[in-house]
This record gives sequence, structure tokens and C-alpha cells, in this order.
Amino acid sequence: MSTETNTVATYADAKELLAVIQAQTGGREILDPATGELVGRAPEHGVADLQKAIAAARNAQRPWDAKGHDARRALLNKAADAIEANAEALAHLLSREQGKPLNGPNARFEVGACSAWLRAAAAFDLEPEVVVDDGETYAEVHYRPFGVVGAIGPWNWPMMISVWQLAPALRMGNTVVMKPSEYTPLSVLALIHVINQVLPAGVLNVVAGGRDVGEALTSHEGIDKIMFTGSTATGQAIIRSSADTVKRLTLELGGNDAGIVLPDVDPKAIAEGLFWGAFINTGQTCAALKRLYVHQDVYEEICQALTEVAGNMPMGVGLEEANVLGPLQNKAQYDIVDSLVRSATDSGARVLMGANPQHDATGYFYPTTLIADIDPQNPLVLEEQFGPALPIIKVESIEQAIELANSLDVGLGASVWSADRDAARKVAARIEAGTVWINNHGAVDPRIPFGGAKSSGYGVEFGVDGLKALGQPQVING
Repeated sequence: MSTETNTVATYADAKELLAVIQAQTGGREILDPATGELVGRAPEHGVADLQKAIAAARNAQRPWDAKGHDARRALLNKAADAIEANAEALAHLLSREQGKPLNGPNARFEVGACSAWLRAAAAFDLEPEVVVDDGETYAEVHYRPFGVVGAIGPWNWPMMISVWQLAPALRMGNTVVMKPSEYTPLSVLALIHVINQVLPAGVLNVVAGGRDVGEALTSHEGIDKIMFTGSTATGQAIIRSSADTVKRLTLELGGNDAGIVLPDVDPKAIAEGLFWGAFINTGQTCAALKRLYVHQDVYEEICQALTEVAGNMPMGVGLEEANVLGPLQNKAQYDIVDSLVRSATDSGARVLMGANPQHDATGYFYPTTLIADIDPQNPLVLEEQFGPALPIIKVESIEQAIELANSLDVGLGASVWSADRDAARKVAARIEAGTVWINNHGAVDPRIPFGGAKSSGYGVEFGVDGLKALGQPQVING
């Protein structure tokens, strides 16, 4: 359904929701990464479908903008209501398709974040800014919608990141064409179906295609801005393909985030925070903690405390309520993690736990892995593993930790762990990253701008700054 209405369907379960969004005949099989079972069949949209979606978005954009901020706020809040009414069905579908468990900071958490981000985008005030008013000159800045935004999402947080993209775009008065990852199209199709029950036709469109669709989207003259979350290599390709049409871009790219532990910490007090900083979504998060530099004075205590916490975190099929860690979403990512961990163990690094996958087991489960006494130049440290394996590097000084943290050409996030917040802030100010957290890692907030440094992308999302990034500044002078 894609018309404005006061009636929102409530789906009893994921099976009922699947019945309305999957391909009724044919389609591409989507398998559960935990069990190998068929989840559903994704429609196979092509470039012709993309052309229709862009045309629909362009036709709908001016009437959508004309509604004004207050009307769009109200509809975004209704969209949040619709998600909440279908939260359990959405979470079960997400768990089966992506693999993440229902509980912990996983599927139910992700669906809840979708409604929270919609409400936050609706709540922000965006008034004209008076920049000069001196009696002779009067100038103010307004923000106008670009037109049509193309949004390309990843497979790790498919629903949540889709909302990160669409919520501010719609609030600003843009219309949207979304392309979900080929690995997790059903989750996004279901989410958009639920949201579109309250939006006018053509405002929010989704095309579940392959790489050809993505390439056509980023070069299409009917798309005014691209939002992308994914790898640096793909981000670079988008920059190139968008150049001829001078599209505006917001790119959130690869991370390999560093954490630095100062010698004044209580290891047991911070161990659970360190664990979830690294292993949220089974490590499949752009802004997860992926390399941990620990001062030698507390190194062994940190290793022990982390091992104790990790040993109590159950991994298994996502629909089993006890589990908080799941499989890797796809075989390609499993192979990357396995190869990087082997590079560490082959070098003689110390295995605190894990690193012993059962390659003949059902599902892409890689055991929770902690690696100590590892060379800072080992591939497991230098390359983004994007999975449940954390290298813990011993450093002799905080200066060495800062140097190593800044040595890579990435800078999405980082963290500093200390009992002295002022000392932590001084270290944080020297780290080259878009966000530096103190005594946690990866805690995003819809009110706080978020974006990367160096090769981790450019542009910001979230907050009023993120909303402005979906608008064209216009100065009215006089």
C-alpha cells in the first residue's frame, strides 16, 4: 500500500508480513544465515523498475514539500506508530534474514531505534537563521529540499540505517528512492511497506535490485543527493559515478575503530562496556570497537575481565530468546573473519578464547574470539574484521596508543577508557576520528551529529546538522 491513510495494518507475525512483500512467483531466495532455511523470495527489480521509482519520486516531491514541516512531522510520527504496531513481526523477520538475535542490542532493539529516529527527526526545529542584522544589511539562511534522495543501505543494520537515511530526507521535504543490500532486502521491503501505509504515494520508494541498480542510481540525473553506508571501496566508486551530475553526498564508510585503555581503570568495571563496544551485532557494526590498545599496567587484568564477560554471552539461532550473539550474515564475511584470525594465530598471538570455528557446522557462526599479545602490524589489527574477533594490543605508554590509533587512514569512531574523565578528554582530543566516546563505544544518539574522518567518509547524520545536510542552503539577502 502506498497511499495516505488513517488505517494501519497490524501483522500477526513475520510470515503474514512476508506474504505481502515477497515475490509471489520466482524471486531470489533469501536464506537464514543461522539455519540455512528459506526465509523468503526477494523481488528481482532491475534498472527499468528504478526508472519508474525515480519518476514517481520526482512527481511526488513538490506536493510533499508543499505540505510544510508541521504536516511532515505529523506523518513521520504516524510512521513511527505504524512501526511500533508491527514491531514484533518486523523483529522476527529481521532476525531470520540478518541473523541477529531478538534480544540484547539486536533485532528488537533495531526496530525500536527505527521509530525513535523517526520521532527525533520529526521533533527537530529548523528555523531560518539570521546571520547579519546590523541596520544596513539583513541576511538569513533557509534550507530547501534537494529534490530526490537516493539511499543505499547495508546488510548489518538494514532497517535502522534505512531510517537514518529516509527520516531526515523526508522531514526536509525530499522524496526518497531506497536500494537495500542484496543480502537483506526483505527487512527493508517490510519496513517500507509498513511506513508507506501512512505516506502519500511516490514519496518513499524501494527498489530491491543488484549492483546494476546501485550503479544506475548513483549516476542518474534524476537523483539529487546520495546517502550511502558501506565500505570505503564502494564509497569511492559512488564518488566517481556521481561526479558528472554533481550530486551531493553523505558517505558513512569503513571504520576499524580504535579504543585506548588508560592505566587508571578498574578492569572489571569497564569489561562489559568494552565487550558490547566490540561485539554489538556480533561485531558487524561500522562504528564497533575493532582494535583495543591497553596500557601494560592493566593489560592482563583487562584480558581476564573481558574473557570472563565474553564467556557468559550465548551465541546461537536468533529466534531462541536466550541468545545475544548470532551468526555472521553471509559466507563472504565469515571467510574474511576466519582469514584475519588465522593471520593472528599463525603469527603466534595468544588466543584467550575462540578462534576454533567448526567449518562443517550449520550457519555462519564464528565463535567469540579474543586475541592477545598481537603485533600492532598484524592484519587482524590493520584491516577491519567486521565480526566477533577482537585484537588486544599491549602498549607501553598512552603516547604509543595514540600514535597507533591514528596510524590508519580511517576515523569513524574511537573511544578512551579512564577513571579520570578530564584525562580521557585530553586523549580524545588527539584522536583522529569523527566521534570519540569516553567509557563507552558506539553509543549513537539521534540528537548528536555523527560522521567519519579520513577515509571513513564525509558529511554528517543525526541532529539538526544531519537534517541540514538533507537541504540546500539558500541565503536571502536584503
